[in-house]
Amino acid sequence: MQVKDNTFLITGAASGLGAATAERLVAGGGRVVLCDLSDAVEAHAERLGEAAQAVRGDVTSADDIQAAVDAAVALGGDRGLAGVVHCAGVVSVAKVLDREGHPADLEAYARTVQINLVGTFNVMRLAAAAMARNAPGVDGERGVLINTASVAAFDGQVGQCAYSASKAGVVGMSLPAARELSRHGIRVMAIAPGVFETPMMSDIPEEAVEALSASVPFPKRLGKPDEFARLAEQIVTNPMLNGEVIRLDGGIRMQ
Repeated sequence: MQVKDNTFLITGAASGLGAATAERLVAGGGRVVLCDLSDAVEAHAERLGEAAQAVRGDVTSADDIQAAVDAAVALGGDRGLAGVVHCAGVVSVAKVLDREGHPADLEAYARTVQINLVGTFNVMRLAAAAMARNAPGVDGERGVLINTASVAAFDGQVGQCAYSASKAGVVGMSLPAARELSRHGIRVMAIAPGVFETPMMSDIPEEAVEALSASVPFPKRLGKPDEFARLAEQIVTNPMLNGEVIRLDGGIRMQ
């Protein structure tokens, strides 16, 4: 599959990893539908020009994501929806027991899992249904689904029970989904980023950011959103990448 002349749905596209991915795919000659809850998604689509459309949507809503998928299919014309890069998600921090021994809030835990894991499955199932209707390309390929996990799925830190569990679920879905959807010619991949320069990092104190940067073996800095976008582009264009989770983290192992 090539980026040029194909259409992709990007979730979490108003900023960070999703915004950078949309920019890269448009620069490569692709078309994109940007989906996000933020008002900023419309402004970002305008900056990208005629190759981009914005759809306001919640990844946990079947109706919202169906509308985004339908928009991408329409934008794709005869080619339909070629790929998805699912970047939408939330970070949450809460200990099982706080300093006073009070248990964590169950609703907050469920919200993290609902957005990060159930939301991922919602996007995947609706996009796959659309891709399965595409005419097969080289090797019978009809589409590619790229989900976003996290290194926290493998080495989560204290306070990350909800976040780590939700991202571990994304990892766990990758291989069975790839096996199931192979008969439709749809690939499934996941990227597990380390610590990246995204709006999620904006509330972290500077000294904490410096400590995180120092803990990366090489390069000793936070990842840049375009580095995520470059890997997503490589996954799109390399048909042998399937059923795998790729850590993109500079070698970091969280403590």
